[in-house]
Amino acid sequence: MVIYQKFFNLEKEKQERIINAALKEFTKNGYEKASTNEIIKEAEISKGSLFQYFNNKKELYLFLLDYVVEIINKIYDEINFNETDYFNRTKEIGFIKFEIMKRFPQAFDFLKTIANEDSRDVKSEIQKIRKLAIEEGFGKGYQNIDWTKFRDDMDINKMKDIISWTFLSFSQQQISKINSFEVMDREVLKEWDEYFDILKRCFYKKEEK
Repeated sequence: MVIYQKFFNLEKEKQERIINAALKEFTKNGYEKASTNEIIKEAEISKGSLFQYFNNKKELYLFLLDYVVEIINKIYDEINFNETDYFNRTKEIGFIKFEIMKRFPQAFDFLKTIANEDSRDVKSEIQKIRKLAIEEGFGKGYQNIDWTKFRDDMDINKMKDIISWTFLSFSQQQISKINSFEVMDREVLKEWDEYFDILKRCFYKKEEK
């Protein structure tokens, strides 16, 4: 991205300070109320230097959206696509996502808040990115799945929808219980396994003995 070239020329440590400071401020106060002065203060950079890298607050916010999408894409870089079982693949994605959330909690805290962002300046961009992330994510995450394991007497797309809605609802329920992804507990993955078992028994063909 040419417009961010000055930013990418900075030392990695300084880039991370600015990114984390910006994520923290936008997460805390939303787009409209976020203060670039607070970002500068938190990042420990000189006043006005932020706008040497980003022309304005909106450009900084859109940069953060792209940054979060790049982090989400790290999930798909680590998937074992030789695993063809749908539930095993979903479980693996869950584990990978958990580890990445723990490594980049500020990014996922920010992602959690953008769902409620209603500023006209950035709302349309948020909707585009969320839609793209969901659609592309499913395409990337579920390549090479053996769909023949699913029952023949039910609509495959409806079964996938029910499974997807269940996990989405479960994820949202768990996320609503925490203030930050820094405190997410691995115990949540054990509870997730119970839902996997129920759904697998409902929608997979019975194994022949």
